Amino acid sequence: MAEENDVIHTGSPKETAEGGGFPIAPPPIYTCTLTPELVAKAREELQEKPEWRLRDVQALRDMVLKDQPNLRTRLDDAFLLRFLRARKFDYDRALQLLLNYHMSRRAWPEVFHDLRPSTIKHVLDRGFLTVLPQPDPHGRYILCIRPGKWKPNDYPFVDNIRAIYLTLEKLIQAEETQVNGVVILADYSGVGLSHASSIGPLLAKKIVGILQDGFPIRIKAVNIINEPRIFKGIFAIIKPFLKEKMAERFILHGSDLNSLHRNIPSSVLPEEYGGASGHFDASLWSKALLDAEVEFVVEFCQPDPLEGVVLPDSMLFEGEQGTTQCEDTYRGLRSQLYYCY
Repeated sequence: MAEENDVIHTGSPKETAEGGGFPIAPPPIYTCTLTPELVAKAREELQEKPEWRLRDVQALRDMVLKDQPNLRTRLDDAFLLRFLRARKFDYDRALQLLLNYHMSRRAWPEVFHDLRPSTIKHVLDRGFLTVLPQPDPHGRYILCIRPGKWKPNDYPFVDNIRAIYLTLEKLIQAEETQVNGVVILADYSGVGLSHASSIGPLLAKKIVGILQDGFPIRIKAVNIINEPRIFKGIFAIIKPFLKEKMAERFILHGSDLNSLHRNIPSSVLPEEYGGASGHFDASLWSKALLDAEVEFVVEFCQPDPLEGVVLPDSMLFEGEQGTTQCEDTYRGLRSQLYYCY
């Protein structure tokens, strides 16, 4: 039976941030902003039933309060819904994802300490990443990453991870993104041996671990373009940590723009990728992210949410577990990197 206070808004979700076409954060009191079409999609793909939505949120909230009473986490409806949707309303898996989300901060303090947009402005200014202004026909925003814009001598690679994480945090605020997921477009133009040798297996394992098991987002496709021969070595480092379903979502296009357009229509791509939506412009997303400084200070510049929390070994986030096998694997792969180059 529907809850009386589960307000369903069936109007357009296309409220956007001033100056750009990006979704804005939901209001503090939860009100469903999904269109009827997205409500139906969430029901079919995520097992989300509008009439049970708040009951499910309360069930997850009760599990957190009972099983992890010392966990410093948000418990509002909108926040918990992200985790339920990411795990198709499986309470146990949603709780594990929530714990992983917080454990990743402890596992990787270099990424999460003082995490706010102003600290990664240099990454944004170099054009390392942006979100394209228009979503694809499936309503999925496109995160465009350009690793070749990073020079290893300029700043540590971990700053790029910080920028990616903040971008995903901003995107996942919108309910439409929670349902539709996102698409990644990675342009490897300009990537060489110095880039590849800076990303060892431990770093790769942490990145993949967070994206697969530590963040409430659905990555629906990873499109790789302009990859050099050395990418075979880079992917060899990453692939062992990918789940089968995620590995199948990697699509390598080389320099074939027609292949890219079969997966991402040219209408939403910039001219640099054979598209029709104007020149590549990273400034709109940079502004949207930098304008959100205060909300990220509130979210991330706080005491450790896991302080005082005791977790059984079975619940440890993979990013915190042993690295010996990773290091052994990397020694075998470094020769591949040089060979490919």
